[in-house]
Amino acid sequence: MNAPQQGPSRIGIVGLGWIAQVFHLPILSKLPDIEIVAVCDRDKNRARAIAEKYGIARYYTDYQEMLAKEDLHAVDICTSTDAHTEIAIAALDAKRDVFVEKPIARTFAEAQRIEEAVRRNKRKLMVGMNHRFRPDAMMLRSFIENSEIGRIFYVKAGWLKKPSSDSSWMLQGKLSGGGAFLDLGIVMLDLCLWMTGYPDVARVSSMNYAHKTKVEDSSVVYLTMKNGATITIEVSWNFHIENELYYCNIYGEQGSGKINPLKIHKEMHGNVVNVTPVKTDISAGALKKSYENELKHFIGALRGIHPVISTAHEAVQRMKIVDAIYRSAAKGKEINFK
Repeated sequence: MNAPQQGPSRIGIVGLGWIAQVFHLPILSKLPDIEIVAVCDRDKNRARAIAEKYGIARYYTDYQEMLAKEDLHAVDICTSTDAHTEIAIAALDAKRDVFVEKPIARTFAEAQRIEEAVRRNKRKLMVGMNHRFRPDAMMLRSFIENSEIGRIFYVKAGWLKKPSSDSSWMLQGKLSGGGAFLDLGIVMLDLCLWMTGYPDVARVSSMNYAHKTKVEDSSVVYLTMKNGATITIEVSWNFHIENELYYCNIYGEQGSGKINPLKIHKEMHGNVVNVTPVKTDISAGALKKSYENELKHFIGALRGIHPVISTAHEAVQRMKIVDAIYRSAAKGKEINFK
């Protein structure tokens, strides 16, 4: 792999929509040892305005021009999903490390092409799975890793949102690659797999529902793992509920854990005991904190302090499952993994 860096990490950001403006730019601009040397967006006025706001020296409308002209250590890709593959491969081939927002790509095949470019160029790539970096999720995972709740046999996760009038690129299948599952479901799938140590999938069964959109606005997924465990995931952009619901509940043979808020219970001497750490105000501001922790991790990986977590290889395995989920929904039948 590439040698540890000297001096500040020089970053170029491609795609200046809400995820870049709400999270990436405010966080990266405050981190020490970071220099955002350039930004790029197809909208020239937006690129100029953001460069001025953050005191960034140069802005571009063409990422190829930015790659050719700028001395960058890494490229941060915050574009719509349809552009991820092309930009990631170009950056990797230009010998830059890459951070790419989730999902890595629209399809399993596109994800494979990106992973091949990572291997070919011996570069680092991290996929933005920020929910792993929520303080409550990290705390629960440490309990699971230490076998505090025993062997996991059932995981139930969901992210249900109220109807919104969002008519962005995410509702256009050609750009997004899918609907609510590729937006919300992939986050919950990743959280379930990461929490439970990546058990292999045996079978996938799913149902997608498109009520008001061409892509699915709701999805229900049932995964049977080769170790006998079961994972169920429900996601929606269009649930008629009072408040948004976000949860990941994990059940083991000796206890259980959940996030948002964090609660951990385990069997001790024949009783169920609440063993949740005392300071559990870690769900407040968890989303912003997750992006801060994630981007700090990427910069640490760039600087050779630790390896990347949420790698291209993991993303390819995840997209293989996503591909099976969409096939199951389309065919109306269970998909078996070899």
